Amino acid sequence: MEWLIALVTITGILIVFLMLGVPVFASFWITIAIGFFLFMGGLSAFPALITSLRSSIAIFTLTPVPFFILMGETLFLSGLAGGIINALEIWLQRFPGRLSAVAVAAGTVCAALSGSSLGDCAMLASVLTPDMRKRGYNPLMITGPIMAGAMLAVIIPPSVLIVIIGSLGEISVGKFLIAGIVPGLVMATLFIGYIAVVASRHPELVPPVDMAPMSLAMKFKESAVSLFPALIIIFLVLGTIFLGVCTPTEASAIGAFGTLALATAYRKMNWRILRNCVFTAVKVASLALIIATGSMAFSQLLGFTGSASALMQLATGLPVPPIFIIVATLILLLFMGCFIDQISMIMIGVPIFIPIAVALGFDPLWYGILFLLAIAMGYITPPFGMLFFVIKGVIPPDISMATVMRSGIPYLILGIVTIILIILFPPLATWLPGLMIK
Repeated sequence: MEWLIALVTITGILIVFLMLGVPVFASFWITIAIGFFLFMGGLSAFPALITSLRSSIAIFTLTPVPFFILMGETLFLSGLAGGIINALEIWLQRFPGRLSAVAVAAGTVCAALSGSSLGDCAMLASVLTPDMRKRGYNPLMITGPIMAGAMLAVIIPPSVLIVIIGSLGEISVGKFLIAGIVPGLVMATLFIGYIAVVASRHPELVPPVDMAPMSLAMKFKESAVSLFPALIIIFLVLGTIFLGVCTPTEASAIGAFGTLALATAYRKMNWRILRNCVFTAVKVASLALIIATGSMAFSQLLGFTGSASALMQLATGLPVPPIFIIVATLILLLFMGCFIDQISMIMIGVPIFIPIAVALGFDPLWYGILFLLAIAMGYITPPFGMLFFVIKGVIPPDISMATVMRSGIPYLILGIVTIILIILFPPLATWLPGLMIK
């Protein structure tokens, strides 16, 4: 049982540093350094750690990360996102709970352009909240839909977390990106359906529609200019990957260039915005590399101590149906989402859970989507969901944190429903990638 002693020691050290308030990446690296010293030969093990660092940041599949981040920052800072919201509002003008539905729809479209849930949440809250408050929307119908729409950026490509999980879990990044489309749209449909039901049954929560009806031709005319950039960018990234024209790295570079070009063509780009976009992309990409190096080193440590192989043997040897073990890992991830952030969940979960799923004979692409959905729920899981704190910093102070948390619960439940649907119907995750042109 030496592997169990090593595993308990490593996780115990990590938990202690996290409880002391040490930053996540620092807690992981201190734990990894101590683990290498204790279990891999003392000071002589550190050259192996340096080699692990060098090999983990040289992963070619991580290259799309800075380009996807650059796309999102250009979208937000240039103001192109505001036009998309206005265009969607035109198409949903007669929908019950119109602006709440617009929040989810805009989050869905922006998710296909940015890959940043935190950025989407801040942008949607700053743009939509003033108008929703002025029109008399109940706070529950403001904050919940905005957070739900923003959360979709984790699932719908180009998601930065998809690239990181795919690279670390040895899942085809191109197929993983495409696999996120259908689950993301299913979840968005459930969210909008819920809003329609609530708005119809409780009209006091949302004001009546006050926009003059528009003809179909007028809707196309009013929204074409604003939606055109979004459609072009989505095709440059997802379309080229799906058609087999580009690899994810090539598609991300084309998408970033296309976003910059469109922002310039719409006269929304200047040197200050470009500088801020590039600086942010570099900072967040550096964080992604820190995640990658830490997860790789953590995986190597688990492998050397025998913890990884022992856990796989334990999981495959349990006298229960394998799907029960998969469900148990997802429940554990949902529980972890109550207390730790997505970075920590990736660094802990990828080296342990994905190999177990593969050893049990499940499709890693299918499990990867389930893993992704489970950690996405952590953004709106009380008490420490990150979107709670992002939106609280943007909305008026009279909307309490308790209200913000309560507004996210229905969408958390619908997210879990989506997970159940994908467990019951795996083609929801695997059908579209299977159609890709290789």
